[in-house]
Amino acid sequence: MLVADDEALVRAAVRAILARDPGIEVVAEARDGQEAVDAVREHRPDVALLDIQMPGLDGIAAAERIHRELPGTAVVMLTTFGEDDFIARALRGGADGFLLKADDPRELLAGVHAVAGGGAYLSPKVAARVVAGLRTGGPDAAAVGPLTGPLAERLTEREHAVLALVGCGLSNAEIGRRLFLVEGTVKAHVSAILAKLGVRNRVEAAIAAYEAGLVGRGRDGGR
Repeated sequence: MLVADDEALVRAAVRAILARDPGIEVVAEARDGQEAVDAVREHRPDVALLDIQMPGLDGIAAAERIHRELPGTAVVMLTTFGEDDFIARALRGGADGFLLKADDPRELLAGVHAVAGGGAYLSPKVAARVVAGLRTGGPDAAAVGPLTGPLAERLTEREHAVLALVGCGLSNAEIGRRLFLVEGTVKAHVSAILAKLGVRNRVEAAIAAYEAGLVGRGRDGGR
């Protein structure tokens, strides 16, 4: 994976946390957004962890370019800033996850694994702000677009279960194990969910799951 932050001390701290997990390898570092895009183009990591406020090309602009030009790399935003506008911009730009530097280090490891496996991940603090924004029509509401009508009228029972687990940040493979489905079937369900909800990616679907109150059921296997 790639770690991008303009502060060397922060990059070192993040690398030290990631080094605790033998399943994660940092293949490159970057000091700004342009370096991050260049490094992703060269190394093609599974995950790019980007700070938002960096000199030159900032993290959100870098995330947009990576999402557009190098879609094989998932993007997680890691920042000290949790303002609603930053969250909304990152999600609209195609970020697959959003974490705060004040989060528990275990959230960082969980987020990296979730997006590397094709899932989406929002730290609990970020998820709470996104849901609050959806309910009040704040800036984050624009990140997913309007959700009209009960989900029960648009999704099948199986799609409800899959959406709940997407909201928990699980990958297709993990959802398949929970629901006893092959991964290809899960992928088809996720595609159908995105189309029915009118959302663009798993992050937006995860937000919809939070907003609909499905996440608690998802942690028990979607039943």
